[in-house]
Amino acid sequence: MKINGNEIRIGNVIQHKGGLWVAVKTSHVKPGKGGAFAQVELKNLIDGTKLNERFRSSETVERVRLDQKDYQFLYAEGDSLTFMDQETFDQIQIETDFLGERAAFLQDGMQVMVESFEGRPIGVKLPQQVTLEIAETEPTVKGQTAASSYKPAVLSNGVRCMVPPFCGTGDRIIVDTEEVTYVRRAD
Repeated sequence: MKINGNEIRIGNVIQHKGGLWVAVKTSHVKPGKGGAFAQVELKNLIDGTKLNERFRSSETVERVRLDQKDYQFLYAEGDSLTFMDQETFDQIQIETDFLGERAAFLQDGMQVMVESFEGRPIGVKLPQQVTLEIAETEPTVKGQTAASSYKPAVLSNGVRCMVPPFCGTGDRIIVDTEEVTYVRRAD
């Protein structure tokens, strides 16, 4: 689907210079002299390289529709992660490096969205929030609760996160998987 260069939004996947790119940042610029343009920061979906491009409204780019399908995380084995299609029960394997640091948030049976282009997986969307247990953290210092100070903690999956002073070892908390930040205590 062709779209104008100034219609590119954050999250759009486009075909540009022979590769698949996702728009990370966009800003519209109207210089005092000359025509307006969209300044777009693109990230390559295959190798992760970044690129800054200017698109004028007269230029057109090919917007790519990704196939999105629900998968269930089964297990990790060596350097690969195994997922199962919820409808056909087919299994696919994706390299652990493909998810990067976010792979630590995968839990047995977790529902994820796998985005693919022409049958090749190019993205995995985890749930927005997960519940984890605090494995270790510093003890609370009395009188520090009035200030909005956070302390470092190591979660049960090995990820480091800043938590409020009232959280202690063994507490279950909800963590944002995108920002790796504390959201609230789990019920």
